[in-house]
Amino acid sequence: MTASDTTPDLRSAADGILKLLPAIGDEQLGDPTPCPAYAVREILAHIHGLATAFRDAGRKDLGATTGTSPDAALPVLADDWRTAIPQRLDELVEAWRGPAAWEGMTQAGGVTLPGAVAGRVALNELVIHGWDLARATGQPYAPDEASMSVSRDLLTPADGDELRGDIFGPVVAVPESAPLLDRIVGLSGRRPDWAPTDAR
Repeated sequence: MTASDTTPDLRSAADGILKLLPAIGDEQLGDPTPCPAYAVREILAHIHGLATAFRDAGRKDLGATTGTSPDAALPVLADDWRTAIPQRLDELVEAWRGPAAWEGMTQAGGVTLPGAVAGRVALNELVIHGWDLARATGQPYAPDEASMSVSRDLLTPADGDELRGDIFGPVVAVPESAPLLDRIVGLSGRRPDWAPTDAR
């Protein structure tokens, strides 16, 4: 968390993804992931796209990148993804380091929402899709406690939250005694014990 205003810092969550990229081989791009419609290449493309959208949301640079739903089309992985994704993640982190990003209203995924919410959604996207990517490629993954706490608070169902079903899958029950990462993965609608063999 930043010391001055207690808003989350996205650096650690972004770094969690950056650590995974070098070990991903081209032969793994077609492998399954916890997201049934996405192979590894689509998860990578989605990470690139969400980093772009939330970077621009933080900058309040609203337009096509922030106004398009991520469900509009299957994301396509750029040929230069090994350099493009790290650059975009760095830009995303920097966009949310300024206090103005967290103030007023912004837009992401075609949804208008407060900046204070959008920044937390961006962080959660990094944490959850980092887990997707790590699980799909067989790599260790350990987000920091502060980032996971933001995800837990964002994903915990609220009474009368009618929009949840449109954004996240049904909650997968996970014991309260389970590690925090397993619990937030369950809250996101994923099975914490998912393995690539489950998709075959």
